[in-house]
Amino acid sequence: MQNVVEVEPGRPAADGRPSVGPTYRSAFARDGFPPPVPGLDSCYDIFRMAVEKYPDNRMLGHREIVDGKAGAYVWKTYREVFDIASKIGNSIRSCGLAKGSHCGIYGANCPEWIITMEACNAHGIYCVPLYDTLGAGAVEFILCHAEVEIAFAEEKKIELLLKTLPKSNEFLKTIVSFGKVTQEQKEEASKYELSIYSWDEFLSLAADQEFDLPDKEKTDICTIMYTSGTTGDPKGVLISNASIICLIAGVDRLLNRVNEKLAESDVYMSYLPLAHIFDRVVEELFIFHGASIGFWRGDVKLLVEDIGVLKPTIMCAVPRVLDRIFSGLQAKISSGGFIKSTLFNLAYKFKKFRMMRGAKHDEAAAICDKVKEGLGGNVRVILSGAAPLATHVEEYLRVVTCAHVLQGYGLTETCAGSFVSLPNQMSMIGTVGPPVPNIDVRLESVPEMDYDALASTARGEICIKGETLFSGYYKREDLTKEVLIDGWFHTGDIGEWQPDGSMKIIDRKKNIFKLSQGEYVAVENLENIYGLVSAIDSIWIYGNSFESFLVSVVNPNKEALESWAAANGISGDFESLCQNPKAKEYILGELSRIGKEKKLKGFEFIKDVHLEPVPFDMDRDLITPTYKKKRPQLLKYYQGVIDQMYKSAK
Repeated sequence: MQNVVEVEPGRPAADGRPSVGPTYRSAFARDGFPPPVPGLDSCYDIFRMAVEKYPDNRMLGHREIVDGKAGAYVWKTYREVFDIASKIGNSIRSCGLAKGSHCGIYGANCPEWIITMEACNAHGIYCVPLYDTLGAGAVEFILCHAEVEIAFAEEKKIELLLKTLPKSNEFLKTIVSFGKVTQEQKEEASKYELSIYSWDEFLSLAADQEFDLPDKEKTDICTIMYTSGTTGDPKGVLISNASIICLIAGVDRLLNRVNEKLAESDVYMSYLPLAHIFDRVVEELFIFHGASIGFWRGDVKLLVEDIGVLKPTIMCAVPRVLDRIFSGLQAKISSGGFIKSTLFNLAYKFKKFRMMRGAKHDEAAAICDKVKEGLGGNVRVILSGAAPLATHVEEYLRVVTCAHVLQGYGLTETCAGSFVSLPNQMSMIGTVGPPVPNIDVRLESVPEMDYDALASTARGEICIKGETLFSGYYKREDLTKEVLIDGWFHTGDIGEWQPDGSMKIIDRKKNIFKLSQGEYVAVENLENIYGLVSAIDSIWIYGNSFESFLVSVVNPNKEALESWAAANGISGDFESLCQNPKAKEYILGELSRIGKEKKLKGFEFIKDVHLEPVPFDMDRDLITPTYKKKRPQLLKYYQGVIDQMYKSAK
């Protein structure tokens, strides 16, 4: 296989363990993984070295609000951020914390988030991020489980933090707001002998006290990152300095080898949660290069406007954001009239044809200036992660954005990016690309699902080994032993090697159930196939061992359903269309069509569908903050709908 090199042969099943395929690594690591950078032993060193090298570069920017209106981005330099982080670090230490203490950070991305993180890094204090979208129950769990002693929070999150009292008060002794604190909040905190400070008050808390920075080792833990579990309580993933440093070295080598080297002139839009490993490591990479990080205003409706003002060069996104961009572009083109639409489609087909024949996106044809301008005009790389990106969306954006649209794959446990597709490689559409040059990868057979890692088309559970791996689950050695076996992390995802050395995610090991006739259903694989139907935005498929067939809940695509209704003389708004039996027939027909096209087995066809106009969301606890489906919660929420579908189908 091109793009990867074999470093160890596969082996047959033995001693109760399944067979494993050959071990591969990136061809960019043919002669070994990137060597360590002298003096770079901790995440604090990433920041310290950047300050020494790029003191006057713009580091953190936010939009200034003047008379209620957002103006231009205002910036703090690396030196300015360093000075503020030093004061915050001294103030944290003056509260009695030391190396190994735990500090929580709660709120949307902002300059204060990064400043607090760097203060923690400087003093060897574990940074414990909380998802901006987590409810009070999960926040309370993490504060107690991680034994958080001091918590920094966005101004509007202070109330939620106070609601975790008195339980969190066993460890939590100090709260710091990124903004102001009200008198009522001070009175509430005092009931529990809890100190609470505004940002400005905390900055001067240590006064002239200077605390020596402790020695930091590569093996030291720098963050406990809680994964938003699709079942059960969140798990605290222990990430060491070595994991992040190794990840940065690997991604850096990859970007250098594909001529997309990061530079101090690069600009990044920070809007994906910093509490998630994906955004955290990307921002560390930007800091490593002395580049600039601009923050959004925290409102998804204003994101495109923020992008237009910031003009980022690199963007990270999750599929839901890219789906929105795709739908918006489609709607704009359709509304341009027949001639404009036809001309665009012809230009699109011509450029796609040239790219498929090997032309680079910037040489194939210039049809995309307006699309690029909509993203600020300077974007050269768009990296998608956290969940699978639909193939038709990836292909379309690769052609029209004049930027490399790359799909990556990784988990919190692997410190994010483990695989990433390569620029100008159209054959990699629908895959997550080859491994990043800092890990070894192999597939392990899953006999109960008929996945064979030694077959000519190798399929199996993706297993990863390398320095980027986590150090275990906090206080859960039992769970650590389940997934970390002989140094190999078992991801739970089923992959298939492609001839070009890229990996295709085809299934999820645990998302398998048996129907009443004894047939096994790999539900995630089916959802990926049915997700190809352009008339739907999202699908959840359900079955169990008491029933012989599958049913589903679908979020239809609003534009597609309304276009179908207009063409068929059916009136009504989107909600009433979702209740129309003919609309249900139409969607079922589309699902059936793709099922036949993909040669699905009879029991894999969906027999009934419920059209849900409201997208699956976090407010109802139906998806995680990274948009993964929470199947037990979906079943609980739609139990009545499911029961009715099975009843009426019999």
